Amino acid sequence: MEVECRLVVDNVDGHAAPPEIAAQEAAAAVAQQESHGPLSALEVLLLVSPFFFWGTSMVAMKQLAPHTTPLLVAAWRLIPAGAALLAWAHQSGRKAPTDPTAWLVVALFGLVDGAAFQGFLAEGLQRTSAGLGSVIIDSQPLTVALLAALLFGEQLGAAGVAGLFLGVAGLCLLEVPPAVLASLPDTLAAAAAGVGSGGAGADLVAAAAAAAAGSGDGGGGWSIWDSGEWWMLLAAQSMAVGTVMVRWVARYCDPVVATGWHMILGGLPLLALAAWQEGGEAVARLPLLTASDGLLLLYVSLLGSAASYGVFFYNASRGNLTALSSFTFLTPMFAAAGGYLALGETLTPLQLAGAAVTLGAVALINSNSGGGGGGGEEGASEGGGSGSSSSNGSGKAA
Repeated sequence: MEVECRLVVDNVDGHAAPPEIAAQEAAAAVAQQESHGPLSALEVLLLVSPFFFWGTSMVAMKQLAPHTTPLLVAAWRLIPAGAALLAWAHQSGRKAPTDPTAWLVVALFGLVDGAAFQGFLAEGLQRTSAGLGSVIIDSQPLTVALLAALLFGEQLGAAGVAGLFLGVAGLCLLEVPPAVLASLPDTLAAAAAGVGSGGAGADLVAAAAAAAAGSGDGGGGWSIWDSGEWWMLLAAQSMAVGTVMVRWVARYCDPVVATGWHMILGGLPLLALAAWQEGGEAVARLPLLTASDGLLLLYVSLLGSAASYGVFFYNASRGNLTALSSFTFLTPMFAAAGGYLALGETLTPLQLAGAAVTLGAVALINSNSGGGGGGGEEGASEGGGSGSSSSNGSGKAA
């Protein structure tokens, strides 16, 4: 077999890569060429593990809610987790960034995916139902697919696009209360009938406007910042942008090291905000914490953040972003299963149907994306967009 080996030493920004980086990229390219078979059981477990820990962390946070405050828990999820991840990265020989540009990139990453995402999520959870909030936050693979197509040229066929929307439908079946789903056709029909006639639809709009006007502070009117759904939408977009950013971050810094620093740099503003907004309440609740709460805090920080984000962003730096992000649809499934096992919550037939639809959607997306996000040959080539950006994304992960 005749093989032509080409070593591209120029990054996308035009700067020549150092010899050691070029060697890492060449070795990573060879490793990708040798990876043709299906994922092993261990690789599948690692691929799915972040979404399992994120889902079960939601169950843990439900149990912590009476004894903690939202922003304080958000800061706790990030800062100790980042320190633990950096300690592991240092022990394994991964290098911290030294260039000022690299630190700026990591700081922006921490601002978007750390402070903004966790802060918006904490605010949204206080203003909306958990079910509707979960649907909004876990629909972010739609944004990831759009950004990955625009920035990296990832291609998702018609079946894959259908899988994305099928996943959102599965989330709705999983998380939205059955009564709301049952009344949705009547609500839409009433709205359609009232358009242009001032009938039931106008009454519906008027009632919604009246309810919104009465929900503002002191009855002084409604603002979009009073909407939990708006906060959750901002959180979803922050997570989506952070997922796409990691491909860029990996050009300047090891993705695991960048993940650890982004947690610390993103958690410190949240800690300051918690001290300002929740300081008195947080101090008053501290005596309520039990040994069980301490274990739950360790779980959401070390496993629900450190391990989960480390694995997720490592995979995002080297595989197909759309395929990897589609596994986010599994998060509410694990949350529902954890609630059933740990909290005695019931699972309705509609929720079980939603779980089946969600699993089918994830399988459909990954069968049409050329890889499962784990950095296989096709997934890496699609995720990288061009030869040079693909090598950048995988080389820094070594």
